[in-house]
Amino acid sequence: MRTPIDLPIADLVPHGGRMRLLDRALEGDAETLLAEVTVREDSLFFVDGAVGGWVGIEYMAQAVAAWAGWHARLRGEVPKVGFLLGTRRYECQRPRFALGECLRIEVHRQFSADNGLGQFDCTITLGTQTVATAALTVFEPQAGHDVKRSDTDG
Repeated sequence: MRTPIDLPIADLVPHGGRMRLLDRALEGDAETLLAEVTVREDSLFFVDGAVGGWVGIEYMAQAVAAWAGWHARLRGEVPKVGFLLGTRRYECQRPRFALGECLRIEVHRQFSADNGLGQFDCTITLGTQTVATAALTVFEPQAGHDVKRSDTDG
């Protein structure tokens, strides 16, 4: 059963300023997290009334970061910076996400290894329609190899 997440996204995702794209994490469990973003004009990637469909992969990556950050907070730890290593596939049904559209991003952990490597199946929905899917491979450095968190836009 999923648990509502009552923490601000800034407490879960180690991105600062305009690089933090998600608005909120809604709910999660041991394997999944559901996040949300509304396309706004102040989005870093907003051009001509929309963000490109390719931005969906970053929405997914940040939802994975929110999943990891939420689990870190549950353990009493600070979220760490992780890395998107790649994807086996990214399929997006739309060339753009328009101003005001509310997208829901769901990530589901397929596996995670002791060395920090993991894989997540991800979907983006708009209303009842699935508009993008991907399988993301991610990496979270182990202790001793931490990356400093930056709260700048750069």
